[in-house]
Amino acid sequence: EAMNDAVAHDADLIVVLNDNDMSISCSTGGFAKHLAAIWEKGHLVNVNEHGEAYIQPHPKWTYNSRLHQSATDAADNLFKAIGFDYFGPFDGHDVTQLVQVFNALKKRKGPRLVHVYTKKGKGFAPAEADPITYHAIGKINAASGGKTPPKYSDVFGEWLCDEAAQDERLLAITPAMCEGSGMVKFAKQFPQRFFDVAIAEQHAVTLAAGMACEGLKPVVAIYSTFLQRGYDQLIHDVA
Repeated sequence: EAMNDAVAHDADLIVVLNDNDMSISCSTGGFAKHLAAIWEKGHLVNVNEHGEAYIQPHPKWTYNSRLHQSATDAADNLFKAIGFDYFGPFDGHDVTQLVQVFNALKKRKGPRLVHVYTKKGKGFAPAEADPITYHAIGKINAASGGKTPPKYSDVFGEWLCDEAAQDERLLAITPAMCEGSGMVKFAKQFPQRFFDVAIAEQHAVTLAAGMACEGLKPVVAIYSTFLQRGYDQLIHDVA
């Protein structure tokens, strides 16, 4: 919404999209695929010292002549479609290059978007190898080194599987929080009855309301912090 408004007012600003290609649950939806496609195309929209844009092959595809040739055409993407000048994708850990890019972009006007790729946990080997575990490290027993007793989400997940085994109408919905909500086991046991709608709490709530209207029993698991995004749907579509 803010980006749409920025274009309407031809705002003079630079937006940075920090894309680390990582999510707690598997990325789903068209937008995730769109970002991946930008990277896979091999295009790099760069800017020279005078602030002029130009296209060059992305370093990832240095030895791929076919994609080198395709880089002569500007990559179409959502950001350009709504009116932003798009630049990237760049290596988000290459500070020297980014300084050059931002200095050059200062010479341009209007809404500009810089797309950078970063690696979650960069510089810390354990986190790079297992970004999901190191996203939010749980408590451990200092004396034994072992983990604490099962969390509420673990108990909830077991209960959900038990109930689903007895009632085929029971479904599970999560907005990209399969692991955190304790739904991993359910997703494996009942893949056809599990729905990860990505980071879309509003949609998760209304989807559940529609399913319930058809006689199903959807269970929506959302952290209270994120459920606030779906309050309108709770009031209008569920209540």
